[in-house]
Amino acid sequence: MSRSSSLVDWDLAGRTARRLVSPGPETTREEAAAVVEELHRAAATAVAHVEELTGLHPVPGGPVPTVAVVDRPGWVTANTAGMAALLDPLADALTEAQGKSPGPLATAIGSRATGVQAGGVLAFLCSRVLGQYEVFGSGGRLLLVAPNIVETERRLGVDPTDFRLWVCLHEVTHQLQFTAVPWLRGYLEEQVSSFAEATDLTPDVLRERLTDVLRSLTDAVRGGSPDDDAPQGLMALIKDPAQRAALDRVTAVMSLVEGHAEFVMDGVGPDVVPSVRTLRKRFAQRRKGRGPIDRVLRRLLGLEQKMQQYADGRVFVAGVVDLVGMDGFNQVWAGPANLPLKEELTEPARWVERVLGTRPAIPA
Repeated sequence: MSRSSSLVDWDLAGRTARRLVSPGPETTREEAAAVVEELHRAAATAVAHVEELTGLHPVPGGPVPTVAVVDRPGWVTANTAGMAALLDPLADALTEAQGKSPGPLATAIGSRATGVQAGGVLAFLCSRVLGQYEVFGSGGRLLLVAPNIVETERRLGVDPTDFRLWVCLHEVTHQLQFTAVPWLRGYLEEQVSSFAEATDLTPDVLRERLTDVLRSLTDAVRGGSPDDDAPQGLMALIKDPAQRAALDRVTAVMSLVEGHAEFVMDGVGPDVVPSVRTLRKRFAQRRKGRGPIDRVLRRLLGLEQKMQQYADGRVFVAGVVDLVGMDGFNQVWAGPANLPLKEELTEPARWVERVLGTRPAIPA
């Protein structure tokens, strides 16, 4: 998986994360098997509900998505591959732009240092992620992290069957977004390329900045806390205005897809998920973090920005649907020009006027 030019030794990152990962909740072999079976069933059930509510359908003849119910080490393995697919081309582009590559010894030492630190970050995340649709890496696969789902439903004290279907509704929405809108993945990849082309950093400098961020995470785990000048998530790596513009485009589209999934998982209603209102209320508390170190890590990892994406995206989707209905909203998937601008996320009427050419009447 790792190459000589890689910013991070991803093989080492994976081994480190798997060594550090905390054990999941206690279950018998029979209970674990039942959870896996129910999650597969819930994912299959969610498809029809998501398609009915959104009006989207996979492109005929496209790849058939698969569902994988994994444990925490399995999630780590999948995500080291996905992160390598995302970041390694950036390292290659930087090396090519500079016309030279760092020496093999410097590369080996640097990539191993960031590999260990990245492993610590993955170990933290792998106990919190409930599921994800793989966009990069192998692509086309829906991951459901069984121990995290079980641990969360127990902690929240909610109905397991309802919660598992509710989680699947969110993740299946992401699956449908990328299978019904095949240009979406390519668009994201183009923004990553634009990001790389806009930078004048050398691979060594980028690795140093990445190391600074990861070192801050390590310090937080040991009980430290960031000061006002500490690196704030991966935003610390972004300096160039053109890079910021590319990042704004990525933020807008990720806010859209996250907000769309949030809208769907609540929009199915109690006929599908009887305790949906209770789930939303208790799950919102979970996202605030459970303790000081957890909140520090969320801040440093940029997860607070992720939470804002959920909020802004849901405001946008709900606002547009209120103004022009689901068919009108679905014009957002017609092509990159129809994607919301970052400033339109909290003002959906501006998107309606720009894309649909009508000035909507704002509900009283």
